Amino acid sequence: MARRIAIHWFALTVTIVLSLLVQPSSSIYCDEDDCYDLLGVTQNANSSEIKKAYYKLSLKHHPDKNPDPESKKLFVKIANAYEILKNEATREQYDYALAHPEEFFYNTARYYHAYYGHKTDTRAVLVGLLLIVSIFQYLNQWTRYNQAIDMVKKTPAYKNKLRALELQRTGGMANRKKGNKPMDKKVEEELGKELNLDIKGTEKPSVWDLIGIRFILLPYTLGKLLLWYGCWFWRYNVKHAPYSWEDASYLTRRSLRASLDSWISIDESTKEDLIERRLWEKSNFESYVAEMRKESKRRR
Repeated sequence: MARRIAIHWFALTVTIVLSLLVQPSSSIYCDEDDCYDLLGVTQNANSSEIKKAYYKLSLKHHPDKNPDPESKKLFVKIANAYEILKNEATREQYDYALAHPEEFFYNTARYYHAYYGHKTDTRAVLVGLLLIVSIFQYLNQWTRYNQAIDMVKKTPAYKNKLRALELQRTGGMANRKKGNKPMDKKVEEELGKELNLDIKGTEKPSVWDLIGIRFILLPYTLGKLLLWYGCWFWRYNVKHAPYSWEDASYLTRRSLRASLDSWISIDESTKEDLIERRLWEKSNFESYVAEMRKESKRRR
């Protein structure tokens, strides 16, 4: 019961706060005033009546005609109301906002799109978007990388490497009095800088991997890719030259659907055997798969 009462009061509080913060959608046009009332016309007035009312009020409240500060403020409001009502599109949006004040976010979006959308350079928006996304991407990559480093540093294997490096630096004459005492933090940091941590799946962040940089280099990347395909087609489809070791490795890796990291981790003798099998040819690949299945069953 108490929980229901707390939820009820929380919902009521949120509603009151939102009602105080969110103003009627029509107020974004002429503040708290009604644009039609400022010009002294009805909502059914035509464009000529609106124009006539504006010129009449501008002669009365223009700063050149009336030096009163309050009159100057009123003239600014009148001019703003006329700018809204003289245009059929913005007037239609304003009338809709008056009829549907509950659609605050929709009316606000239409207002800013009408007044600022045409003034915004699409290229500037694109550059800004790419910059923001790239910054978040870079920060996220560094966060993930540092988290992975912290996890590795807690493993026994990492600590063993540090002790081995310490023994190497001291010529095997480490202080035996330490026993199993933890290593000094300063010494651990100094030794840690000398260790090159190779963490699979988490590489050190690079600006070249950012979306913004890749987008800028997209023409170069596409040109390089087209050139590579052209050379491949000419060398192996037209001239029928034998595959180089690098290209044969690529075809083998693609046939096995192995990632670059997985391929690199394979020893050289196994790589040679796989490449010699010419697994990019369908019959050879099917024979290889059949052999692997038999081997798997035999081990069971």
